[in-house]
Order: sequence, then C-alpha cells, then structure tokens
Amino acid sequence: MSEVVEAKGPKVSPSFPPTSPPPQKRPVEPPRPQPTTKPKSVTGVPPRLVVHNRRTQVLAFCADQWAAKKAAGQAALAVAEWDYPLLDEHDFLKAVHGLVRAAVDGRGKRVSVHLADQDAKILVMVLNHQDSDQEVAGQVPAEVALLRTLDACGTHTDHDGHTWWALLDAAPRPTKRLS
Repeated sequence: MSEVVEAKGPKVSPSFPPTSPPPQKRPVEPPRPQPTTKPKSVTGVPPRLVVHNRRTQVLAFCADQWAAKKAAGQAALAVAEWDYPLLDEHDFLKAVHGLVRAAVDGRGKRVSVHLADQDAKILVMVLNHQDSDQEVAGQVPAEVALLRTLDACGTHTDHDGHTWWALLDAAPRPTKRLS
C-alpha cells in the first residue's frame, strides 16, 4: 500500500484585502399607500375646541386641595400680560377659583385651565380630564354664576372629561345708578 503524503510547506497569507462577494440587491419596494384623510386625534374623536387668532394660555395642575388657589394666582399673572386695565380682578380670581374647585370636586386626576381673550372678553375654561363614563354633578358654582362681570357660563361633558367655563367682560360697562 502506498501512502499519499501531503507535502507541508510554508504558509502563504491570503491576498490582501480579501475579496468578498457583492451585496445582494434588494427588489425595489412599491411606494407605501398614504392615508386619504388625516387622523382626527389620538383617540379618534375630533377636538371640540379650536382657538385661532387670539391670545391663549393653558395651565395644568394636579387635582388636589391646593389647585384652585394655585390656578387663580397663575391665571391672574397670565392675564395681566394681556393689558386689560378695566378687568375686575376680584371677579376673575373668583371665577378661576370656583371653576377649578368644581373640577377638583368632580374627581378628575388632573385639572387644566384654558384662558383665551377676544374683543375685551376673557374665557376661563377648566377641564378635569376624567374618564367620560364617570358621572359628574356639572353645575356652575353659584359664586361664579352671580359674578358682576359674567357674560355667560356653562358646563359640558365630552371624551376629555367634564368642562366648566365662564366668559367674563374685561371692559365692563358702568352700572346705572338709580336716583
């Protein structure tokens, strides 16, 4: 029997740089379909409030016992920048305080205060951001409904929770005195 012996010789290094096979070509993807309409919102429900062409301010608070006092102070600072010298500050503070207290009593987790102005009127809107299936006694507090500079007020419930609002006259007309 004859054995085949393989000759061992010096090791030869591979050619540098090593050659690699070319990358595989991917097929061209067709363009992805674009939605025909824009989504309405994260929840799929269209927003109910859209504010254009006026000053606005949004303040958010935890729904705790101090929220009303904090909200009234911060809202007063925000509206002070809007330059309404005839605004009845007492009525404004009472409106914010009363609406926020009603929202906190409505058992939401957080409270947001939305302020807007137009034509010497200031809108104060307070949301309590609770589940829409929770029931809320949605009355405007009496101390807000009886304010001297109040033009309108109300409440409503939607997908974001319960809302209390008041529209205040920032330039009230003088009251007539009876003789």
